[in-house]
Amino acid sequence: MASSAVQLCARALIALGAQPIASFQETSAQAQVCRTLYGGLRDALLSAHPWSFATVQARLPRLSAQPVADFAHAFQLPPDFLRALSAGTAARGRGVSYRIAERRVHADVDQLVLTYLYRPREADFPPFFDQALVARLAAEFCLPITESTSRAEALGRLAEQAFQRARQIDAQQETPAAIEDFPLIEARGA
Repeated sequence: MASSAVQLCARALIALGAQPIASFQETSAQAQVCRTLYGGLRDALLSAHPWSFATVQARLPRLSAQPVADFAHAFQLPPDFLRALSAGTAARGRGVSYRIAERRVHADVDQLVLTYLYRPREADFPPFFDQALVARLAAEFCLPITESTSRAEALGRLAEQAFQRARQIDAQQETPAAIEDFPLIEARGA
């Protein structure tokens, strides 16, 4: 179900029993709450789990300025970056030690591939994520709109359940990770 930011907020407001909005530019209290809270809540939920639909790899451009200490090179983070998952080289997207500082990635390699979470368009959110986001929005919108603490707490519990369901569904969309480079297995011999 392709949605927009306004449609997601409208669904959350309906779940609260409040009037839905048709635009963030409306002057209603609901529109102001949506306009103020939506972006941060969306990004927080996207960053909270390595969602398959929001994971991307990119070769990062190396910067001329070098880090002060610990690493040899600095690389520019992509503009849509939310959270790093791993760093590697062209042949393998993981295995390189790195640190993120000052919106740059520091590492000891000449070329760096970063696997990271980015902010996809709302229309590209899968239905399971839509549901989790709407539930989180409803929980967070509840207090400023209804002023009901008990209702906000109940919606918070429902949002957490929706988040767990979404994580389970997302985790089933890839091959399970194999144990690699485990010293006890290597000690037993082949």
